[in-house]
Amino acid sequence: MKLALRHAFVLLVCAFALFPILFVVSAAINPLGTLASSDLVPNGASFDNFAKLFSSDTYPFGRWVFNSVFIALASSSASLLLSMFAAYAFSRMRFAGRRVGLLALLLIQMFPQFLAIVTIFMIFTRVSELYPAFGFNTTWGILLLYLGGALGVNTWLMKGFLDTIPKELDESATVDGATHAQVFWKIIMPLVTPILAVTALLAFIGTMSEFLMANIFLRDTESKTLAVGMYGMIAGDGRNANFGMFAAATLITAIPTVSVFLWLQKFIVSGLTAGAVKG
Repeated sequence: MKLALRHAFVLLVCAFALFPILFVVSAAINPLGTLASSDLVPNGASFDNFAKLFSSDTYPFGRWVFNSVFIALASSSASLLLSMFAAYAFSRMRFAGRRVGLLALLLIQMFPQFLAIVTIFMIFTRVSELYPAFGFNTTWGILLLYLGGALGVNTWLMKGFLDTIPKELDESATVDGATHAQVFWKIIMPLVTPILAVTALLAFIGTMSEFLMANIFLRDTESKTLAVGMYGMIAGDGRNANFGMFAAATLITAIPTVSVFLWLQKFIVSGLTAGAVKG
């Protein structure tokens, strides 16, 4: 009886988790392509919504995909590198202001970046006048905005992982003549693969799904990311008419995130199973 209840509970949880996915898939292949006609079991099946999505002149979906993937990859890579540099310095070196710096990073993360939106908006207004390539409606501008909050949680996360690596490895390499750069790239980096993969994945997902800041600083149609562009598809009167295209876009949007997860998964597993010393 207990086993049957457990199986029933598991099936209920699976059904609860799969229902939204099945509904989105059903809406994406529904030939009518409206919210009113969407159901868990569609009346028909076609790829018209996908075709409309990529052929629409009003919604440049392909450009949105490129913008989001490029910004997410560039932002996550740069933030990962900056956080790793900071974590290595805080973990391995002793200098004046080290404790204050760590506490400052932690305290700053308690206040979301959106609280400074007025100040950031004024700064970008001035930057747009002096350097248009880094101002509003530009890829480099939104990258700078995201990198402004790159440090913080990632630095603390990596520092905690670096603290578990014996410092004797660094000292041994230094005795053998290795520089700080060689110790960092050739000894430390291969050992912290799991935390690098996890941090990169979290940063990529966070950037792909970020909406508030991008919605304010990206107003031009061609410069929008997926989150901002897809919101515009169902805003106002488009909620019912464009729901089929929105569902199709949702499925396509999941492809980059799942691909990055599958690519980084092997690094997480190999990093957890590999040892620093082979005997």
